[in-house]
Amino acid sequence: MDNLVNHFLIAMPGMGDPNFGETVTLICEHSEGGALGIVINRPIGMTLGEVLDQLDLQSEDSTLCDMPVMQGGPVQQDRGFVLHSRGGDWDSTLAISETLQITTSQDILAALAEGRGPQQVLVALGYAGWGAGQLEQEMAANAWLSVTADPALVFETPLEERWQRAAGLLGISLEQLSSYAGHA
Repeated sequence: MDNLVNHFLIAMPGMGDPNFGETVTLICEHSEGGALGIVINRPIGMTLGEVLDQLDLQSEDSTLCDMPVMQGGPVQQDRGFVLHSRGGDWDSTLAISETLQITTSQDILAALAEGRGPQQVLVALGYAGWGAGQLEQEMAANAWLSVTADPALVFETPLEERWQRAAGLLGISLEQLSSYAGHA
């Protein structure tokens, strides 16, 4: 299977796992050893301002403080991840593409609070993880659609539209798909 870094996984209708029903997951790492992704359309009912408060960081930027935090996945939900546009020099950053990076160190949150962070961000707690061969098996079982990631969908598209719009990148309307997968 091709490497899925910088791809969206779009949950098929009828996804049996409640952690991933109607989700869009950005794959950040993918190797023979497994894969790591961040769900980009499932808010957890917490704002970035609340996260900053917990870290004793203050920001005057109300737009930033009101930004919803995503449930990045069911694994290590106390661990923070920041998806962001390229730029900056943070302690623990991985390039996903020419335009997207993911950072796990707190220095990026301090920079955001001080107004010197990246222009575009999505903050998530937790991640989606797959063991060796697991994602490939799920793809073969038609659990997911995949498409090259579009940063505009991560940073600009309203949360409630991301699942449908991600499928739209493939020219697919999810309402027209059966919730039962078949194999021809």
